[in-house]
Formats: sequence, structure tokens, C-alpha cells
Amino acid sequence: MSGGVPRRPGRVRRLLRGPRPEAVPLLVGRACALVGLLDIAAGVFPRFRHSRTHTLAEVLPGALGPLAAALSLSVGVLLLLLAHGLKRGKRRAWRAAVALLPAGAVAQFAYRHSLLGALISLVLLTALLRHRDRFAALPDPRSRWRALANFVLMGAGSLALGLVIVSAHPRTLVGNPSLAERITHVLYGLFGFQGPVGYQGGTSWTVAISLGALGLLTAVTTIYLAFRPEHPAARLTQEDETRLRALLDKHGGRDSLGHFALRRDKAVVFSPSGKAAVTYRVVSGVMLASGDPIGDVEAWPGAIERFMDVAKAHSWTPAVMGCSETGGEVWTRETGLDALEPGDGAVVDVADFSLAGRAMRNVHLMVKRIERAGYETRGRRVRDLGEAEPDRIRRATDDWRGTDTERGFSMPLGRIGDPSDGDCLIATAHKQDDRPGPYGDLKADPGMNELLIVGAGEPRFVVYRASAA
Repeated sequence: MSGGVPRRPGRVRRLLRGPRPEAVPLLVGRACALVGLLDIAAGVFPRFRHSRTHTLAEVLPGALGPLAAALSLSVGVLLLLLAHGLKRGKRRAWRAAVALLPAGAVAQFAYRHSLLGALISLVLLTALLRHRDRFAALPDPRSRWRALANFVLMGAGSLALGLVIVSAHPRTLVGNPSLAERITHVLYGLFGFQGPVGYQGGTSWTVAISLGALGLLTAVTTIYLAFRPEHPAARLTQEDETRLRALLDKHGGRDSLGHFALRRDKAVVFSPSGKAAVTYRVVSGVMLASGDPIGDVEAWPGAIERFMDVAKAHSWTPAVMGCSETGGEVWTRETGLDALEPGDGAVVDVADFSLAGRAMRNVHLMVKRIERAGYETRGRRVRDLGEAEPDRIRRATDDWRGTDTERGFSMPLGRIGDPSDGDCLIATAHKQDDRPGPYGDLKADPGMNELLIVGAGEPRFVVYRASAA
């Protein structure tokens, strides 16, 4: 063994260095959730009086206890709500946590006389201040629906937490109130009124102020979300759509899914040269790109780099769905993302498509069967539709789908018959009474989809009539 000072084990060195910078937001978010739970527990359950701190309680104003309990409870709920934002490195969540943690520490010390609880809050505050550069992510896109979701979730949470508060003081309860009476007491308390449950001593004030704080917290957060400036989750502007159409006109021939980049519930980033673009939507913190980048293949890396920069700025997780083999190679090379193959897609060469041959025998039989049922197909461009026909097709589509949501992301366009989509092909199947099917006809015979695909593949794009037996 060589002489000298022995080296410390690698684990000890890592502990002394602290967490990796990229792991700080996750650790701080978890710690924030823990402190939030401690603050809620401090505000809900009766305080433990210790001999050394009981003397301090005797000299504090009598109303301070209930107010401190309500403050601790409110801070705890807000810290729980902020924990997710801190995990994602959000700057606004950091600012709010820095403001709330001192208030929580004061409430812990004043109500529970817990020096340990106050120190935990202050340690987390120190960590936030020390690593403030790790919390620079911009806020997520938002809409007015967040206010409704907050009202429902906060209302349900306040009701459940209120029941715990009402039941957390069994020694001072007057009688044995039923569950219905306790729920009524909580509902009254959330609106600032006294309910049917009674307590001995000053517990009534503590419960009343705590319930009132929960109700006020629900109202304030909902009002804030309802009236703050709206930033739509995704919107393709007219200028963006015009630029995308120009790229598709020039380079869209290589990508059969390129036109679906024109969905208007997507956002877009362009390469610095403007020769390529990536369309995306943010779903639960995931920045999801659809298909290959649009435009010149040589400009794809620039558009992908801009895409990754936006994801990093907002602390979104980048992902891509529905790209080609070439697109997958470029995405993985430029970003380091992993490529998965969820399924295969088929591309039909319309000019050479035919039902002849043994390989197409099953399709041929399905088409002939639906033809004998009296159906015919029609394929025409959107620009060739009559004035009333687009509305008719939309109504039939809504009846057939059965829901308001059109599922899919990379392939559905999200609209039918828009004048700007004049080159799009509409394929419909009709019975002899000229009623569209299977749109509006959930009992259509098997083979309807095959018939529509064959009709859409007719290369002349004129009215295609299937011979009915």
C-alpha cells in the first residue's frame, strides 16, 4: 500500500459536492411537497405543547394561534400546488415558493411552537436561493379552462381537508355530530359561516378560521386563473400557415403527412433560414412534434435546434410522433432522443394502384361485397364541392364519430371543407338514396373503409361509380 493521505470514497465526495445541478429542481420539488404536507399537518392537528416552548405560548396574543393555524394550512396547500412547477424549474413557482416559505416557518413556530418545522422551511428556502439559476423555465401556455379545473379540484380538496380539520379535535367536540353535520359545517365554514358542529374553548375559532382560509384560497386562486392574461395552448397564425403552405408547395411531395402540419391547434418553430419548420403541441409538459420537419431536408437541423431551444426554455420534455425513417435518423442524430417503432404505415402509389393480383385478393373481395350492397364512392377536390355539401359532410361526420373530439395528432387535419384546403380530396360512399355512408351510418356493411380507400385512389379524381349488382 502506498503512503499518503487515503482517498475519501467516491460516495462521500459526491455527498459533499451536493446534488448534480440538473437534479436540483426535482429534489427541491419533492422537498417542497414534503414541507407543504408538514405545514398542512401543523395547521390541522392540535399542537404539541413542550415544556420549553409552552412559556412562549403564554405570552403570545390569544388570536395568534388560530390565525397561525390558518396561515400554515394555506401555505401548505400552495406549496403542494407549486411542487410540480418547481420540479420542472419554473421561475414563477420559484418566486412564489421563496415568498411562502418564510410565512410557513413563522406559522409553524407560532402555532405548533416547532423549531424543527421552521428550520426545515428555512433550509429549503436557502436551497432555493442558492440554486436560483436552475429555475429559469418560462411558464406553460394556458387557457381559461385552468380556472374551472382549479375550482373543481381545489373545491374537492378543500372539502376533504375540511372534514379532517373538523374531526381533528375529538376532545373538544360537543356531542357526536354525524357525517352529514360535519359536511354541512365544512361547507358553511368555507363560505365564512358557523356550522352546526360545536367545540369547547378556543377550538371553534381555530376550525372556523382554517375553513375560511381554505374557502378564500379556493376563491382567490380561481379568480386569479380566470382573469390573468390568456396565452392559448397552441395556435397556428395566418402568417405561420402561409409560410408553411409555401414550404409544402416546394417540398411537400416527399411527405404524405406534410399537409397535416396545417392543423390550427398546433404551434410552429422555423429554422433560422426559414427553409424548414417543426409543428408541435404541448401535452402535459411534453412538447410533441408531429411527423417530419416541413421544408428543405438540409434545413431540418436548424428547425430541430430551434424546437429543442424552445423545449429547454419552458422545461418541456421533447418528443416526436409519426416521423419517417429518414426523419427518425435526423431527429436522433440532432437531439440524442431514442427512436421507437410503434407500428408500420403503408404508402400507396395512386398511379400504379390496382386490385389485381393474389396479394390484393382479400381487399378485392371486400370491395365487391360492399358494391353488391348498393354503395358507390365519389372522390373530388374540396374546391369542387358545392356550397351546401361541406356542411352536409361535416354533420354526417359528427353523427358518425359520436364525440366532439377528433382523435389523432399526426394525421387528422381537424377540419373538413375549408376553402384554404382546396386541393384536399374528399372521398364519400353513397347508397342509391344518395345518403352519405358510413358517415352517419354506424351499421354499414364490412368493407366500407376498403371501398372508400379504393375510391380515393382513383387517379382521375372525378366521380367514381362502383357497379352495383
